[in-house]
Amino acid sequence: MSEALLTATGVTKSYGATPALRGVDVTVAAGEIVAITGPSGCGKSTLLHCLAGILRADQGSIVYRDQDINLWSEASRSRLRRTEFGVLFQFGQLVPELTAVENVALPLLLAGSGRREAGEAALGWLDRFGVADLAEQRPGAMSGGQQQRCAAARALVTEPRVIFADEPTGALDQLNGEQMMTAMVRAVREQDSSLVLVTHEASIAAYADREIVLRDGAADPSGIGIPG
Repeated sequence: MSEALLTATGVTKSYGATPALRGVDVTVAAGEIVAITGPSGCGKSTLLHCLAGILRADQGSIVYRDQDINLWSEASRSRLRRTEFGVLFQFGQLVPELTAVENVALPLLLAGSGRREAGEAALGWLDRFGVADLAEQRPGAMSGGQQQRCAAARALVTEPRVIFADEPTGALDQLNGEQMMTAMVRAVREQDSSLVLVTHEASIAAYADREIVLRDGAADPSGIGIPG
């Protein structure tokens, strides 16, 4: 396995009196695809959101490139998600007022790229996901599968070191889901990024190099390291 890029140790998270994570340990290597699986309500999405810095863990450390990002301010974690982390949610969460190419270019613009440069890069990523013909369409004129491909392009446009995908095919049919995952895995492999993927579908987990199974907010030792 390559050198560890992201390491979480003893991560806990509760919502009020309800524990969601109970001391979870996770390591993601550079260039690795890891699937986090388990039954509904086991803490999969909470863990991914903590790893991505969207949520702050109650206890434990989340070390990325030798720095504990769980100690960082919200502004610093947000900046990390604009540059070295990419996030893809189940329903895409595209900005409805923006066209596809504007949505995909947005992370580059926020990071300081020029409008022309950002637009050209966005068009290139839309093309890689097979939706370049929708560049000037707004999300309301797209199908769910088309929106999700645009959202995947947006998550990858900055060529992040780590991509976090929370049930990225959950709203898609099987064919669209497989096409999405094939395009995403190809892009991740080409740029040597890591992908942390939350899914409840065995067919989607099979795209991963390794599977971590959560049960009741803790990693199941019998499930860690299952090849995808």
